[in-house]
Amino acid sequence: MTRNLPPSDRQDRSGLSRRRVVRAAPLGLAAAALGGVGLAALSSLTGRDGAVQAASGRTQLDELSKGGPWLNSPPLGAQALRGKVVLVNFWTYTCINSLRPLPYLRSWAEKYANAGLVVVGAHSPEFSFERSQARVQDAVLIQDVRFPVVMDNDLRIWRGFGNGAWPGFHFVDARGRVRRQILGEGQYETCERVIQALLGEARGAPVRQAFSAPSGVGAQAAPAWDDLGSPETYLGHGRATGFVSPGGVRRDKVASYRPAPGLGLNRWSLAGRWRVASEAASLAEGGGAVTFRFHARDLHMVMAPAADGRPLPFQVRIDGRAPGGDHGVDTDAAGRGKVEGARMYQLVRQAGPVRDRTFEISFPAPGVSAYAFTFG
Repeated sequence: MTRNLPPSDRQDRSGLSRRRVVRAAPLGLAAAALGGVGLAALSSLTGRDGAVQAASGRTQLDELSKGGPWLNSPPLGAQALRGKVVLVNFWTYTCINSLRPLPYLRSWAEKYANAGLVVVGAHSPEFSFERSQARVQDAVLIQDVRFPVVMDNDLRIWRGFGNGAWPGFHFVDARGRVRRQILGEGQYETCERVIQALLGEARGAPVRQAFSAPSGVGAQAAPAWDDLGSPETYLGHGRATGFVSPGGVRRDKVASYRPAPGLGLNRWSLAGRWRVASEAASLAEGGGAVTFRFHARDLHMVMAPAADGRPLPFQVRIDGRAPGGDHGVDTDAAGRGKVEGARMYQLVRQAGPVRDRTFEISFPAPGVSAYAFTFG
């Protein structure tokens, strides 16, 4: 599913959605099944009438000037990108769907740079803490994002391109016209065909290279699609689903919660004293826990420490035991870890067959804010 943007410039992001469907959704003409990419195939891939250009001569790339600051690069606009083929990728650093395409984006940016391709990442935040330049800069370094990134805190670039999901891929030709949009993960071969076709059009000669097949590590590893049976789930009351603690949510105030016995699949509950606000559930007293019944190889949580930034330890259990070999990159085999920054944490990566499991994370000290579960 993909939700459209709200029509106003308010900071309410309840109308936005990550890409929840596991396959990419192309907008416009259907992808062509081609053995090679030449100029004759270009219209099948992009549509020659797909220009988005105003009578004044402005191009879609002028929308990039509405954001900032820029990371990894001085500001880039239509003038700086004149004659270049540009791939604008909408992403946000806590979104697993935005992180898994990064190996492909790195590969394309490097492989086709000399042919005239520029990849630009438009960082359009979902959660309020993602608007921090320092946090985005840290994420760019940690996730090895090497191409230019423009911060789009007010979502003006997102709206200008008519984007609808994270990730969103927008392919702009050398004349500044959007020729193709693809929302969501997957279809990487189609994306690369479009890149080759637009570069060939600009150069007047076909561009043919073997398709990229990078292997991501950690959170950037490809998901186990066939075993993915749990959807992204928010903990803030603005978009929460599947919550089954007795008594329901008490919005925007500190309240005591009890775990629900016998959780069904994709149901979750709280234990302890929490304040459930629109974006997140925040632990008010030590000894709280979150429990989720899930079906996926990987389980992640978006979490942040208290305002003072002190690290907050946690303990993960799967079916009541330490995760052992099923621990994620942010826990050890005993299930121990710390919330040390506002980001996504990979807590489970199952090494064996995937089945329904009960995940529990507990916190001995107060202060953590839990925003969302994501899976892979």
